[in-house]
Amino acid sequence: MILKTIGRMLWLPIACLISGLVAAFVLLTLGQERLVQIMAANGEELADMAILARLLAEGVALAASLTLIPALAFIIIGEVARIRSALYYILGGGAALLAIPILARYGQTAELAAPSPEIWQVFATAGFAGGFVYWLIAGRYT
Repeated sequence: MILKTIGRMLWLPIACLISGLVAAFVLLTLGQERLVQIMAANGEELADMAILARLLAEGVALAASLTLIPALAFIIIGEVARIRSALYYILGGGAALLAIPILARYGQTAELAAPSPEIWQVFATAGFAGGFVYWLIAGRYT
């Protein structure tokens, strides 16, 4: 019993890291695809330095926020309560990543516009993928 607990304590951070990498991969690839679609629809070129600078500034604002806390909260609650439902981890991952644009805007002035629906879609999809991978690796078993 003790060895099983120790093994679980070692396996959970690995599962969290792998699911985070999957979510980041989906976020980057789907985000890039949606960005290209939006720019093509607007007739803007990707080589425009002002667009790239604005995109980089928004990416830094998202990465600099407290983005790990919501995902860890869902994982800890699920492990303590021994929730083994795929739906919990998938929806929890989506909710955790949907909180990122909100946390990135926290404490900033009101002059910044709210994130577009495309950003919400990309973050939710990446969260769903990360939550599903976490459930596959560590969430199914007690």
